[in-house]
Amino acid sequence: MKSLLRIGLAACLFMTLPASAFAIEPLKIGVADEPYPPFTWKEPDGKWKGFEIDLSMAICAAIKMQCVTVDAGWDDLIHALTTKKIDMIMSSMVITDERRQIIDFSIPYYSTAAAFMGPKGSVLVLTRDGMKGKTIGVQGSTTHAADVQSKFGDVATIRTYPTQEEANDELVAKRVDVVLADKVALAEFLKEPQSSGLAILADVPPGERGITKVGAGLRKEDKALTGEVNAAIATLLTNGDYDRLAKPYFDFDIYGLLRK
Repeated sequence: MKSLLRIGLAACLFMTLPASAFAIEPLKIGVADEPYPPFTWKEPDGKWKGFEIDLSMAICAAIKMQCVTVDAGWDDLIHALTTKKIDMIMSSMVITDERRQIIDFSIPYYSTAAAFMGPKGSVLVLTRDGMKGKTIGVQGSTTHAADVQSKFGDVATIRTYPTQEEANDELVAKRVDVVLADKVALAEFLKEPQSSGLAILADVPPGERGITKVGAGLRKEDKALTGEVNAAIATLLTNGDYDRLAKPYFDFDIYGLLRK
């Protein structure tokens, strides 16, 4: 009878433990291998730094899992997730209906606005007439690339690049007229010496996508892990840890409109 009781208690314990309790290998956090400050970048010693790195480690601590950062090409992140080379994406990936057909997302952990950057003193009007004849640089395989192609692809020349860094370099070299990207990332680039002749020219209205939301990408079958990650993000947002993590990187509320 005691043996049966012990077996029964063990079975109950097994069923009630969270998914993270059975993890043997560290959770692999996938980030794009390109530098994307202030969110993710790799130091010369090989260590990853940035807001999303710090946030991912805080999430891992909250769900009591060891985690490692694994980099992949931006275009390969979703494939790496679905083929189990990584377990979660934390790389400024915007939540879209198209991506949700393939993977799940956590609740949003920051909101972002898009903007155009170009030469200081330039005037940019975000209409079809205003953008006619412009050469626009943008990182490929992003919501920005899809949106600018849809809105201005037949009146402007759209050039896509593997990384935002390359798009920015093309603007500095005057091979494109403007670049489109997350305003936060552009503001970070504008702190660099090579950007001294550049400025934010125009903010992009939210449009049909509404508020742009960024979340952690997870496999559809990993429902338990998604639930734990959601709970961890919610806790970090309410206990002050999120704001503490964000403060070294941003002089404004990166969660922004999502608080309303």
